[in-house]
Amino acid sequence: MQVAETSSNASGSVNVTVNAIDKIYSIAFLTYFILSSIFFNTLTAIVTLLTFPFDKRRRIVHIASCVWGAHYLYINPFWRFKIEGAEHIDPNKTYIIIGNHSSYFDILVCYSLFRCFKFVSKETIFKIPLIGWNMYLNQYVKIRRGNLASIKEMMAVCKNWLKMDASVMMFPEGTRTENGELLPFRAGSFNLSLELGVPVVPIVIYGTYEVFPKNRNVVKMCQTIRARVLPPMMPADYEGKPGKMKDDAFKMMSETLHELRAQNQIGITAGADEKLVGTKKD
Repeated sequence: MQVAETSSNASGSVNVTVNAIDKIYSIAFLTYFILSSIFFNTLTAIVTLLTFPFDKRRRIVHIASCVWGAHYLYINPFWRFKIEGAEHIDPNKTYIIIGNHSSYFDILVCYSLFRCFKFVSKETIFKIPLIGWNMYLNQYVKIRRGNLASIKEMMAVCKNWLKMDASVMMFPEGTRTENGELLPFRAGSFNLSLELGVPVVPIVIYGTYEVFPKNRNVVKMCQTIRARVLPPMMPADYEGKPGKMKDDAFKMMSETLHELRAQNQIGITAGADEKLVGTKKD
């Protein structure tokens, strides 16, 4: 029985096929996600009430949210999840964390770092019941796409958090990729880095596109998921050159994504005649 398959087409895009097992799993996962979100949202609300007088940066609430988000990646034994290089994020320092964005599951991966930061997210996510409520509790940063005033406000809020020694987490592509490859980066996170002297830490995520890409409503049950935290990019090395910092970040992250994909495309198989999970066709 074929479990699932990942391939690349002539343009280099990643194609993912799913089957009946994935569709059944998707229903089960969605049901569990809704029920567990009710529980965890209630928990984070209680934590907020108990800690807001002394936890101005909502660090404790964020850690509770990390437990909420991260546990989804561990309850499925067929998602072989691993993080590399987490030591590059010192919990006692402030960073601008950037990641490639190919799936809503990227959020869960970032939570799995168990590092404190403020997510920057599009405004519509804040309107989703349970998830949006939790984002308000965490005082995450919202942005309205294509709205210049909202972008300026987002940058100002991020700047204030960074000055309060609270890290921020941004997806410099601005939206999820539709083909598994990196989209061009926007300059905001790099301008902030040079203006405030805050290091940029890139995170490269592989496998979430295969699990739940944009424009697909089925969750893939079997997939290797990897995240690699790269060493901090120091603003002193790019003084007055935000464009070069952006280009270097894109190059490093793109190369790392392809490296992770090449390392993890051989998945599980139950027999010599079956197709491997996540294999790449020539």
